[in-house]
Amino acid sequence: MSFTDQVVVVTGAAQGIGRSVAEAYAVAGAKVVLADFQEAEGAAAAASIRNEGGEAIFVQCDVRKEKDIANLIQTTMEEYKQINILVNNAGVARWKSPYELTLEEWDDVLNTNVRSCFLASREAAKHMKQNEHGGSIINMASTRAFMSEPETEAYAASKGAIVALTHAMAVSLGKDGIRVNCISPGWIETGSVDELKPEDHEQHPAGRVGVPSDISRACLYLSDPGNTFVTGTNLMIDGGMTRKMIYED
Repeated sequence: MSFTDQVVVVTGAAQGIGRSVAEAYAVAGAKVVLADFQEAEGAAAAASIRNEGGEAIFVQCDVRKEKDIANLIQTTMEEYKQINILVNNAGVARWKSPYELTLEEWDDVLNTNVRSCFLASREAAKHMKQNEHGGSIINMASTRAFMSEPETEAYAASKGAIVALTHAMAVSLGKDGIRVNCISPGWIETGSVDELKPEDHEQHPAGRVGVPSDISRACLYLSDPGNTFVTGTNLMIDGGMTRKMIYED
């Protein structure tokens, strides 16, 4: 897949999945705007892409702040004159008992994970609809929108909301040629896969734990200009774990 002359904005791009997504688009020929709260790490990620021959800039952005998101989109337009693809990847988690989770912590998770998706999509879509072929928005949800562990209420609620937001915006923006999809990753190891135990891999029907490039390839598929019939969907990438029945001995 070629994304030559496409302009891609990726939030939460300083490390992990976000950085992998940004790098994949750059390799495919896109001009990439990396956004993140972490300035040093984000700038380094953009520099690494440029050192490999890609085109990338970094914009510091706290996605909890509407003005930062507006600045991100404005800076992108000033630099590249268009936006074709937006990947809303930025997110945080709080593992805490619902008895102890504070209102401030709840709001921080929801504002970072969900509200930012809406705000960034709203601002980017204003420019995407001016493109001849519209645009593509990808939101990063999670398998935790559908299944849970204890003490994950805020995170699960935020990811469930992202799935619902995705199909709602797909319907609203479809008339403007803008496709909106989301990805629900399962266990994606952003550290060293070599440090995992054999049973970590064996519990997955696919036979292994996921890695960031599994998500990057999905982003390329969902945003490919030729896939105009793919919108409003949630792509589950979890090595089959959400389809595996588990019984206690």
